[in-house]
Amino acid sequence: MALLLVVIQGNFIVSNIFSGIFWFFVPAALVITNDIFAYLCGITFGRTPLIKISPKKTVEGFVGAWICTIFMAIILCHFLIRFNYFICPMKDLGTNAWSNATCTLNPAFLPSAHRVPSFLQPLLNTDRVSFPTIHFHVAVLATFASLIAPFGGFFASGLKRSFQVKDFGNTIPGHGGIVDRFDCQFVMGFFSYLYYDTFVATHGVTMGSVLQSAILNLEPKDQIQLTVSLTKYLANNGIIDEKVVNCITSVVGDEYY
Repeated sequence: MALLLVVIQGNFIVSNIFSGIFWFFVPAALVITNDIFAYLCGITFGRTPLIKISPKKTVEGFVGAWICTIFMAIILCHFLIRFNYFICPMKDLGTNAWSNATCTLNPAFLPSAHRVPSFLQPLLNTDRVSFPTIHFHVAVLATFASLIAPFGGFFASGLKRSFQVKDFGNTIPGHGGIVDRFDCQFVMGFFSYLYYDTFVATHGVTMGSVLQSAILNLEPKDQIQLTVSLTKYLANNGIIDEKVVNCITSVVGDEYY
């Protein structure tokens, strides 16, 4: 258990730090934010008990904290992505806020066009908006921090109840000690690592490597299909004109539509 909760989880958290302070600071801050708003919403609106092993937690606090955490995640993200220190991968442990960090930014941190749902288009008076994709990613992290990560705390509560103790310690009066502040962080750190590595990390992909792979490994008909699909994607995001797609598809034929 010590190796699982400390060594292995700690390894994932350190990996998050080297991927960029953003991927360590934001998940940790979201867990803390969710904990605060769960308490505030619980004492304000709480009526329905959530789980027996934590009798003070309520459904209203649980759901209210989820909504508030998503809003806070977007606000925090909007502020942090302005600083390279947070979003650039850390090359060594000597990097600090005054190191003037520079890097090729991950595409998730760069503004890109997104199609507006049809029911919102009359309200916004546009069919596309431009903002960094990272806002979507932090919304997912906030959802996990609100709906899944708290079960790390529920597990800790069940462990305490089984040994008939109220808190893990009394270092922080009224908060159950230092350990109680980290019962959700290990789960969140592990998920953040998996999410970043799966959906955000570029894994060293460059235009040259992709082009070389397409030329060497794809048949001519597959290369044509790739060209058609790429132009359709660019047109859907408003980067190129729809006429370019029509021109290419009229030349290559219907089989590549």
